[in-house]
Amino acid sequence: MAQSKPEVLDLPVLPLRDVVVFPHMVIPLFVGRDKSMRALEKAMEADKRILLVAQKSAETDDPTASDLYTVGTLAQVLQLLKLPDGTIKVLVEGLSRVTVDKVVELDGALQGQGIEVEASDAREPREVEAIARSLMSLFEQYVKTNRKLPPELLQTLAGIDEPGRLADTIAAHIGVRLADKQRLLEITEISERLELLVGLVDGEIDVQQLEKRIRGRVKSQMEKSQREYYLNEQMKAIQKELGDLDDAPGELEEIARKIAEAGMPKPVETKAKGELNKLKQMSPMSAEAAVVRNYLDWLLGVPWKKRSKVRKDLKAAQDTLDADHYGLDKVKERILEYLAMQSRVKQMKGPILCLVGPPGVGKTSLGQSIAKATNRKFVRMSLGGIRDEAEIRGHRRTYVGSMPGRLVQNLNKVGSKNPLFLLDEIDKMSMDFRGDPSAALLEVLDPEQNSSFNDHYLEVDLDLSEVMFVATSNSLNIPGPLLDRMEVIRIPGYTEDEKLNIAMRYLVPKQIKGNGLKPEEIEIGSDAIQDIVRYYTRESGVRNLEREVAKICRKVVKEIALAGPQPVVKKIVAKKGKRKAPVVVNSKNLDKYLGVRRFDFGRAEEENEIGLVTGLAWTEVGGELLQVESTLVPGKGNLILTGQLGNVMKESASAALSVVRSRAERLGIDVDFLQKQDVHVHVPDGATPKDGPSAGIAMVTSLVSVLTKVPIRADVAMTGEITLRGRVSAIGGLKEKLLAALRGGIRTVLIPDENRKDLADIPANVTRDLKIVPVKWIDEVLDLALERPLAPKKSVKEKARKTASRVAVRGKSRTTPGTRVKH
Repeated sequence: MAQSKPEVLDLPVLPLRDVVVFPHMVIPLFVGRDKSMRALEKAMEADKRILLVAQKSAETDDPTASDLYTVGTLAQVLQLLKLPDGTIKVLVEGLSRVTVDKVVELDGALQGQGIEVEASDAREPREVEAIARSLMSLFEQYVKTNRKLPPELLQTLAGIDEPGRLADTIAAHIGVRLADKQRLLEITEISERLELLVGLVDGEIDVQQLEKRIRGRVKSQMEKSQREYYLNEQMKAIQKELGDLDDAPGELEEIARKIAEAGMPKPVETKAKGELNKLKQMSPMSAEAAVVRNYLDWLLGVPWKKRSKVRKDLKAAQDTLDADHYGLDKVKERILEYLAMQSRVKQMKGPILCLVGPPGVGKTSLGQSIAKATNRKFVRMSLGGIRDEAEIRGHRRTYVGSMPGRLVQNLNKVGSKNPLFLLDEIDKMSMDFRGDPSAALLEVLDPEQNSSFNDHYLEVDLDLSEVMFVATSNSLNIPGPLLDRMEVIRIPGYTEDEKLNIAMRYLVPKQIKGNGLKPEEIEIGSDAIQDIVRYYTRESGVRNLEREVAKICRKVVKEIALAGPQPVVKKIVAKKGKRKAPVVVNSKNLDKYLGVRRFDFGRAEEENEIGLVTGLAWTEVGGELLQVESTLVPGKGNLILTGQLGNVMKESASAALSVVRSRAERLGIDVDFLQKQDVHVHVPDGATPKDGPSAGIAMVTSLVSVLTKVPIRADVAMTGEITLRGRVSAIGGLKEKLLAALRGGIRTVLIPDENRKDLADIPANVTRDLKIVPVKWIDEVLDLALERPLAPKKSVKEKARKTASRVAVRGKSRTTPGTRVKH
């Protein structure tokens, strides 16, 4: 008779964490995952049968087929109870082994196909019986040494005659690893399963005996400690009768207990015990006893072994940084690099970063975000105005009222060995007769030395190597040795686009909520924010921008309060059906809330003019268009400079004039143009101080234009330093200058060729909308900036022609065609 094919089961799958269910095993399970609860619902709707399959990793929250083992258990749902917290308690009974061939997701649950596996054995029944008896004997010994298993279990096992069922029952009750239990489930041959169980139970018995011996040793040590404690109590009682001790010895015992539990390094523990013994010899009322007690309190407050578990999930850390701050890609990248390294190197020293940038760009708040992203405790330590070295290192205990430095104080406060220390305003420290705090920080911020930082008060080595230090500064006016120990990350002022994004994403929602408004009561448009940035604030950060947004919100709150409750609110429906906010703030009505504009926004000239060139300048609040204008007036050849120019800019103007004079004939200018006239160079506006060499090529272009009467193109801006040979040298602040050019309607920008490498850091929208031309020589600048090319003087042309003819004649007399001239 042909053997029938086994039935293919198609049932819901319930993934299990840290548990393997064997056949004939009844076990309660708590189910809380959505897919698992849906699988139970489908099983209850059908015949209450379900496939129980263990996960390879318990940490996987949303398992797929590859996360599950291929052998599971067919089970019957006996009872199902929904708990108040939304989870389900289910009682299941294992029926048989199942080989799961396919697992797919169907209707919000895992569905699997499998075939029941029958137990088999090729050995003699008597041999299998012998292995089963050996296993039973070992398991009886295991139950006697394991207090967690009830003795009644042996009676249950004695009534099982089938070796396969006996093996499954014992496997369900031994405390072995999940992988070993899964291996027992996957073995179909009964004798092989019994032999594996014999080895596992024997190993567990050895472990229990070892634990018993360890408990015995610990107990004998405890008895010895109790004997010493009893004798110490007797001694204290005798001393009390003699009047040497007061009635409250508990404080010293508490200190001794804390010293034992603090996890101090051996030298520190020895120091603490020595101070405690000294305290025991003193009268509690003495002044020195109070000093020693205070010292021990500080020493015990240091987190010698307590540390936060640093987050190693790069994706979560990146999401945290992106959610709190817009832009600042270099800082975020450095933090993620540190976390990536930490996942590979266990004992890695914390990085020491220095964020340098103007006020209001988010340096301090970025420190909080870094602590949040790395799951460290956050400590802000303001260094502005500190001039005493003891603020860092602490005071000697010999002084009255002495205490540890602020590093130790803050470590005690947060109770963690690896917090993030934000050293705020590190450039604002000063020094006086009491010492130099920046010199004290040298040891703190040196990765090679801070593992043994010595506070003057504690007088023991303190390990600061796990602390992550982040310093903030407005400038690099920091002592050289201190600056050398930190990794400097520059945070430039925000661009207009970045301010717009920050305001719309963070500042506007924050101020709407902070001023008691609802999102449907006010709508601040992006055009209004853009005008606030351009005409009402002039800053590198966003502090004043936030103040202006808060001012708008306050005025809107006042309007709503004065209007009073409206019984009927007329809803204005837009084309797409979205209800508009009752108060809309845009660029047209912005002056109603913020008043008249406070600043001018630079725009390029619309007409080509003689002597007027558009330069580019860098300021702390971003880039600006800088107009340079020149004119000729009757005089004696003087160079007149106005517009509050600094020394460097004055020298740049002198160099520009020398370049023009040296190239006069080539540029079509009279050599004696300075005989009877003065050159006046003015840089508006006159009330603003200006300095720097980057306006050199702009001054040359302006002078050439006014001397040749050739207009300068209004849609061209330029920046670059000029040398006497006419070479265009590199400048700084290219990003801010290009943004100013784009804002001002410029189409073409001339930059030094040496700055070509900096274009990699320029936003894509800037390089796309501007024609950026790198130049090496002033001749290239003049060709691109002037309305028409310049014609050299005739004497120059004639001299060039004669020189060329002489060279040609000399060449004919000395060489033949095809002969190379040797030099």
